[in-house]
Order: sequence, then C-alpha cells, then structure tokens
Amino acid sequence: MTTGPPDTHDPAGTARTAHGSPDPAARLDRIPVVTRSHRRWIGLLGFLFVFDLVDLNSFAYAAPALRSEWGLSIGGVGAITSAGFVGMFVGAIVGGRLSDRFGRRPVLIGAVFFYSLFSLLSAFAPGPWSLGVLRVLTGVGLQAMTGVLLVWVSEMFPRALRGRYQSLLLAIGLAGVPIAAWVARLVVPLGPGAWRWVFVVGALGAIGGVVALRTLPESVRWRTAHGRPLDDREEALISRLEHEARERTGAELPEPVSESPVSRGSVSELLRGAMLRRTVVASGACVFLILSFYGFSSWVPTLLVERGYTTAESLTFTSVLAIAAVPGALLAMPVIDRFERRSVILVLQVLVAVLLLLFGLIDHPVTILVCGFGAAMFMQTGVATLYTYIAEVFPLHLRGLGSGIANGSGRLAGVVGGLLVAALYSGLGMAAVYIYLAVAALLLGLVMALFGERTTNRRLEDIERA
Repeated sequence: MTTGPPDTHDPAGTARTAHGSPDPAARLDRIPVVTRSHRRWIGLLGFLFVFDLVDLNSFAYAAPALRSEWGLSIGGVGAITSAGFVGMFVGAIVGGRLSDRFGRRPVLIGAVFFYSLFSLLSAFAPGPWSLGVLRVLTGVGLQAMTGVLLVWVSEMFPRALRGRYQSLLLAIGLAGVPIAAWVARLVVPLGPGAWRWVFVVGALGAIGGVVALRTLPESVRWRTAHGRPLDDREEALISRLEHEARERTGAELPEPVSESPVSRGSVSELLRGAMLRRTVVASGACVFLILSFYGFSSWVPTLLVERGYTTAESLTFTSVLAIAAVPGALLAMPVIDRFERRSVILVLQVLVAVLLLLFGLIDHPVTILVCGFGAAMFMQTGVATLYTYIAEVFPLHLRGLGSGIANGSGRLAGVVGGLLVAALYSGLGMAAVYIYLAVAALLLGLVMALFGERTTNRRLEDIERA
C-alpha cells in the first residue's frame, strides 16, 4: 500500500497535505448544501436499499403460505427467522471489518451481488432446511451492505445535513417494505409455490450493483485516512462537489479548516476506555431495537392469523402497516439535525411502547390498524435516528467494524428474539408477546437518553477526538 505524506497546517489553521492541497475531509466539511452529485448518490443508494429491505422482509410475508404448504409450526417460522439474523450478525462484523481494511465501495457493491444471488436461490428452496441455510447466507450480504452504506453516507455528506439525508435514504429504501408486502399480497394467494416470486423480486438489487460499479466513488475520508493519495478522478470529484455547491448557494465557500489528524489505534481501542462505553451503548441500543422492531414486523402476519384472521386478511393488514415505513423515516428529517439524536430516540420509543401495548391488547380491527400504523411509523423514525448515530460515534479507521459490532449485536439478539416470541406466545399467550415488545422499545430509549453521546451537527473528527 502506498503511504502518502503526513498532513501539515498553515498558520491560519487550514488543513493541507504536504503537497500544498487542502485536506480532502476539510474540503468536504465546508460544503454547506447537498449538491447534484449527492442527490444522484441518494437515488442509487436508495435503489440498493429498496431491494435490501424487500429481501429482508420477504420471509415474514411468505411465512403464512409456508406454514400451510410445508406444515411449518410457529417454532419452525421462528427458527428460519432466527437463521436470517445469524447471517446478518456475521455480515455486520465481517462486512464492517473488510470495509475498514479494503474500502467502503468494494464491500458495499460486493455485498449487493452476494445477497441478490442467495435471494434468488431462496426462490428454488425445496424445503425448510435449505431455505434456512439460504436465509443465513442472504443475511450476510444484507447486513454487510446496510452497515457499510450508512458509514459511506456519514463520510461523504455535509455534516449539518448528514442526519437528514440518512433519513431520506432510509425513507427511499423503506419503500421496499410495502413493495414486499404488496407483492406477497398479490402473488401468495395465487396458489402453492407462488410465494417464491417474493424472493425473486428481492434479487433485483443486483441491477443497482451494476450501476454502482460505474458510478459510486470510494469514500474520500477512508482513502486519506489510509494514506492513499487521491488520484485525478477523486480530486475532480471534490472539485465538482465544491463547484456545484457554489452554483447552488451563489457564494464562495469558506476556507477548509480542520485540526490535526486523529491518530490511528488498534482494534482493541473499541474495548477500552471511553470507546468501550460507546461500543456498549451502541450495541445495547441495537439489541433492543431488533428485539422490538423485528419482533413486531416479522411476526405481525403470523400472529394476526393466530388471532383468527385469514391469511389474505392478515396480509392486507400488514400491507397497510407497511406503508407507514416511508413516512416514518421522512418524519425524522425535520428533527434529526435540529435536536440531539438521543433525546429524539427517547421520545419516539415511549410512543412506540404505548402503541405496541394497545395493538396487542385491544382486539378490534380499527385499533389494530391505527395503533399498528403508528407503532410502525415511529419505529422507522427511530431507526433512521439510531442508524445515523451509530455511523458517527466510532473513529474512522474502526468505523466499519464498530458499526458492525453494534449492528451485529442487534442481529445476534434477533436470533434469540425470534425464538423468544414463539416461546412467549406458546407459553403465556398473545398479551405477553406485546408486553415484551413494549418493554424492549422503552429500554432502547432509556439506554440512549442516559448513556448516548452528543453527535448532532458535530464534525466526525470532533466526535472521534472527544
């Protein structure tokens, strides 16, 4: 690996390389608006996120048909759901570490092709065991892509707007939830085997992967942190972003200013001192997020059938609830860069806990629809806020791995969560399931409010140095 010269600083504090050109990270941070290039990236990454979330939710919507066709028990549904989380745990850790070592771009794009392949193969699964194995492998690619994608956005978008555009990106991607729901609603009732088409749709993310190969650049922050001098194309990219920002604002940009670079440490840095606290808090928040969020969304179709609704009625309900995903993420945009992330998460999770209790304990169709829609919407607002936070609190050289550990902890909890919902329902009944989900949601809010870092509108390097 070619090692570039160390950074130097002029008396005014402007970050410059030894060749006299301003520090790329400081040049990115002085851009005050989202440019045409940023918007094109949002369109591409949103497309990738759409099919990530189609695939992530595909089994939940196919599960009622599989119960009938394969004779799956509630426990069998829980086992396959948990299998996907095993894969996502591996993908979060491995994908994050690989992105720290080899770059954000190759890992992100490679993960897209990986999950698309195994989603397509899931459509040909002959039975529960093979489908479970394929869902493990699909989960590896899904979570590797999600984690690295969010890190890439945090490193390449303006600091005062990165939360807002993380939310917009998630909102675009969350269109995949109603897409998966409505595809299932249309094709699953057609007859035996029709559920397989849900997984075929999930594989269409590979189209975006092909486009990304030609158009998505490497993270500039990652390259400079690894001592790799920018080539002519990357220098031209930053110059283009600056030019587009000048065109949009009609004014000159401020001088690029930064402090001295933060020194790189080892992987063990995540497990000691202040960074250990950040790792534990982010991981704990992800654990409670997955237990409440996926405990709700993954089980709603099956548990509605258990409450006496037909498969078609259940899928109709869940298709309506799935629509809440997009406005939920968009709801984060006015508040995520205005108020502290940890405070926003606490308020949201209190609302979610109340709505989950009402959804589970009052057996009336209108109540189920209204409370379920509200819970799903505010959950997605919380997801957008938490995902933005996690991509901010770790040092750049360990951001992929740190985010991977946090997200992976949540996915590992999802393995237990899928089995726990099945056990609670079988042993204690429906009410116990929704009390458990509400408690998990509330604990997420409390962990963030009591122990989370202040990150809103702060430079990534300042958060790292704190």
